[in-house]
Amino acid sequence: MKNISISTEYIKLDQFIKWADVVPTGSDAKVLISNGLVKVNGVVEVRRGRKLRKADIIEVEGVKFIIE
Repeated sequence: MKNISISTEYIKLDQFIKWADVVPTGSDAKVLISNGLVKVNGVVEVRRGRKLRKADIIEVEGVKFIIE
């Protein structure tokens, strides 16, 4: 599991995927999310604007991240 730090109260899911260097562009993040390839706290998430907060666990293509 990779730890990713944020300095704000929350980050949107599509922004997080870019911030964590999973994809190079926001449009790539949108495709991953809309295809159901992203889980938040173990549940498939298709809303790219989903607000993520500290302690949330995000899984993208089998790689897990936790927000610090």
